Amino acid sequence: MKKIIHSLLSIFLFLLLCLFAACGDDATTTTSSDSGDTSSGIADITNATFTRTSGDCADYVGSFKSAITDLSNNTAFAGSLVIATSNNECTFATNSIPNHDVNNEDSFRTAIAEVSATYTVTAAPTDAGSTTELSLSYDNAIFLNGAKLDILPAACYGVGPDPLGSEKIGCNDLTYAWRYDPMFSGNDFGTDNHNAHTQPNGAYHYHGNPLAMFDNDSPTSASPVIGFAADGYPIYGPYIDDGGTIREVQSSYSLRSGTRDIADLPGGLTEGAAPGGTYDGTFRDDYEYVASSGDLDECNGMTVNGVYGYYVTNAFPWVMNCFKGTIDSSFAK
Repeated sequence: MKKIIHSLLSIFLFLLLCLFAACGDDATTTTSSDSGDTSSGIADITNATFTRTSGDCADYVGSFKSAITDLSNNTAFAGSLVIATSNNECTFATNSIPNHDVNNEDSFRTAIAEVSATYTVTAAPTDAGSTTELSLSYDNAIFLNGAKLDILPAACYGVGPDPLGSEKIGCNDLTYAWRYDPMFSGNDFGTDNHNAHTQPNGAYHYHGNPLAMFDNDSPTSASPVIGFAADGYPIYGPYIDDGGTIREVQSSYSLRSGTRDIADLPGGLTEGAAPGGTYDGTFRDDYEYVASSGDLDECNGMTVNGVYGYYVTNAFPWVMNCFKGTIDSSFAK
């Protein structure tokens, strides 16, 4: 009898442990670290790294919180993100606060603020047949930490209050050439060590690799999904499994050679005030797509195991350069 009781007790304790440790494939667990206090049903993802590779947004359903600091003034913020699914769509309701500290260089022109936003993505994205270029009218993606991707700046050479472009604002015409690249080391866009800064309303957004969301220190497996683009396709970190070797994925963009010439640019762009100089990465138009020169297509994506996704790269275009699918209207600014 004692052995039976002991066995039943062991089984009960094991089941209880599984319940609190998310034993098995719990769709709401998105981090490799402990989720913290989940007694309220809200998982704490502060400074967590993400590990899941599923391209289905429905696998990330849950309520999440974070506690971060604006390092420039030691101000605390609480992040909030709720991911839900219905009718083959996923909604991301966020207050735009990420899951890590921000503004380590005290460079934000506008203080970070809670900005409520709700994004919807299809859970079954499909190729639209033709690509859609990035636009200043739409945010690009929502990450699993509650912050968004907004790659293009409203900044071109010769446009704005300073004709030389040191005040990088005012360029809302997408046909205008020589748009600055916020990720170029010579451009001062006031980004922090997560390649992000704030918009005039205080919304935190990334221009490139978010860094803190996945393992960057000698990863032993392919990078996880860290967000979803406005067309529903997943966004992965930069590491892929190439026949058993973990390496950084390579974009198929490269710097043009020679000096800046409007004749080298894609059709539809106007010259504006030509900056001159050699193609060095200062401007997005300094780059050109060279098919099959890297792993990724013109949108910075590829299909792996039957799932198409965009990939973070530590070179232009950084995350994505166009959309393969149809953009959801919820991403309109």
